Amino acid sequence: MLLLRQMIILFLLMATGYILKKINIISPAGEKTMSGIVVNVANPALVLSAAINPESTISGRELADTTLLAVAVYAVFLVLAFLFPLAIRATASSRGAYSVMMVFSNIGFMGFPLLSAMYGAEALLYATPFMIIYNVLIYTYAVALMDRGHKWDLKHTLGKIFNVGVLACIITIILYLTRLRVPDFIETTVGHLSALTAPLSMMVIGASMTDMKLRELFTDFRLIIFCAVKLLIIPVAGVFCIKALGVSPMLTGVCLIMLGTPVGSMTAMMADQCGSPDYPLVAKGVALSTVLSVATLPLAFSVTGI
Repeated sequence: MLLLRQMIILFLLMATGYILKKINIISPAGEKTMSGIVVNVANPALVLSAAINPESTISGRELADTTLLAVAVYAVFLVLAFLFPLAIRATASSRGAYSVMMVFSNIGFMGFPLLSAMYGAEALLYATPFMIIYNVLIYTYAVALMDRGHKWDLKHTLGKIFNVGVLACIITIILYLTRLRVPDFIETTVGHLSALTAPLSMMVIGASMTDMKLRELFTDFRLIIFCAVKLLIIPVAGVFCIKALGVSPMLTGVCLIMLGTPVGSMTAMMADQCGSPDYPLVAKGVALSTVLSVATLPLAFSVTGI
């Protein structure tokens, strides 16, 4: 019931962004500005809030185990990203899009706000390894698939990987392990900034959907199959496997949200920046999976009994 309530809230925030963009209160430039605030300020603050003067008891060993689990999860995703397009007989021109959509979920814009609301800041510590691996892969693997003419530049790639979000994750882990105390006024400031994440991120997602013909999303048979696999089959099967490892209930819940969130909006932004022909399909995948996740994520929690 708590998850369903949170998903309804996120959906209403998305609807608000959609309406505001439709009536021109949010302009294209304003949408880009809001996205920049989320990526560079609000979401990093949300991550940092997990480690500022923490009261939780997560050990260094638990964080190490979580990192190994995150590596395993993304390794499986990479295998599925290769096999799935072949299984649905995707056209050669769309295989890169399906591969990228399979690997990258919306863990920053949707996953982190949802984790914070459901489990509190402590859960974000478990999620930081997922975020770090995500950023490494999106600026290497995703670029390689969507920008086939891209000339490899190690310095440029490292600069992209070590962005403010990843640096916030690294600082979060250092603060937590060292138990450094932070002044109250900084803790309060970070708290206020982190509170912007959920409303702004969902409104940006909603605003981005104004460029889509929503009816057309539900007529793409392959895309619907993809969403069923991405949003239900993989999260449910993955959680049952993770449960068998005997991990804590909170970490299991974190993994389900990491697995069950819709296609990451960053994939569409990346495809657009690369000038990739995959962009229209990726954008449709982001929109359709986001709409469906309002129902599929609570269903996945219900089926797995978390």
